[in-house]
Amino acid sequence: MSRKVIQIDEEKCVGCGLCANACQQSAIAIVNGKAKMMHDDYCDGLGNCLPVCPVNAISFSDKDVVNLEPKSKPVTCPGTLAAAFDRKPVAVAETSSPVSSMLQQWPVQIKLVSETAPYFHQAHLLVAADCTAFAYGNFHGQFMKNKVTIIGCPKLDAGDYIEKLTSIIQNNDIKSLTVVRMEVPCCGGIEHAAVTALKNSGKFIPWQVHTISIKGELLEQ
Repeated sequence: MSRKVIQIDEEKCVGCGLCANACQQSAIAIVNGKAKMMHDDYCDGLGNCLPVCPVNAISFSDKDVVNLEPKSKPVTCPGTLAAAFDRKPVAVAETSSPVSSMLQQWPVQIKLVSETAPYFHQAHLLVAADCTAFAYGNFHGQFMKNKVTIIGCPKLDAGDYIEKLTSIIQNNDIKSLTVVRMEVPCCGGIEHAAVTALKNSGKFIPWQVHTISIKGELLEQ
């Protein structure tokens, strides 16, 4: 079966081990001072290894993947593990006003927006994994306010977003870039795409990455 897996350029690799530490599937190991894919069939092609590589030695590759040996234990993407949270009820006054949406444009899906849409002109751009708005209660007020928001899911969408995001940044006077992702490994794909697109654009604009836990907590700023 052909699918996308991680490919490592050993000539670029400096053997720092960050990718191996970030890989939740134990598909990568350091061998003779270089990162190496040990199990193609373990790799989901969207792990945290992409954004942590300091020398951009990791990329996607279409490959025929066959389970050559039985796994010692099932390898499951952490992003698909079921979890339930015991939330305490929050008292809300009956007179409280509804929270206003901070969405400034439509559409919001990365795959659907036009690279030359007028709302990108002089915009502060927010690139977010689509789960983040559901997980983080103050997403609109803290992240979307005064920004153009585009969203996607690197695990479910076909292909990656690098080319589209590069075009958006190159063809518009983007003032800043904010990336909001979930803590699960597959969200490394959206962070990698946004940061790589900014580098490919040749522009120097302020950027930052925020991470939301699956319990809806802001982990980094």
